[in-house]
Amino acid sequence: MKRSMAMMACVLSGALMLGSFTPVLAETEVKSVSTATADAKKDDAKADTTDKKDDAKNAVLEDGTYSAEFDTDSGMFHVNEANDGKGVLTVKDGKMTLHVSLASKNIVNLFVGTAEDAQKDGAELLQPTTDTVTYSDGMSEEVYGFDIPVEAIDEEFDLALIGKKNKWYDHKVKVTNPQKESDETAATEETKDTSTDDTKEASEK
Repeated sequence: MKRSMAMMACVLSGALMLGSFTPVLAETEVKSVSTATADAKKDDAKADTTDKKDDAKNAVLEDGTYSAEFDTDSGMFHVNEANDGKGVLTVKDGKMTLHVSLASKNIVNLFVGTAEDAQKDGAELLQPTTDTVTYSDGMSEEVYGFDIPVEAIDEEFDLALIGKKNKWYDHKVKVTNPQKESDETAATEETKDTSTDDTKEASEK
């Protein structure tokens, strides 16, 4: 009798222990599923970012001339204010080159890459051109300009510069929002035509 009661006690004790572990096991399984889902979402986000970068690299503009914005990481290195932050992007045989007029003649060379690579033997430095810019008040000034090779639109790249103090500096730049010049010219002419029509109509009245 005592042996039977002892066996029943063991069975009950085992059942209680199993019951106490079941919620813990279930919670562990839920956490595992949640972690797996979160990891899957991160992987999808990385894949989307990679796809967008690949699309930017593969996006080739048709041959022609465009205006495009030139964004930099420094307030000391930027397009001349007379040009509203834009340069002239030329596309020929799938190769893109952006010409920008800078704020002065203080930057004497550019290099597509890092400042360290710019100082190596055989580095191809971009040579300046002398550009004339005209400000909103009618004043004109000569500044340096550069023809910068562009691999892809909307993609940041390294562009080092050297000034008159003969020291190289690293910068990040990006070319964005290309607009074909023929389209801009057409829009400007349309605005002029509308203004002319309004003037004629006012004079006739």
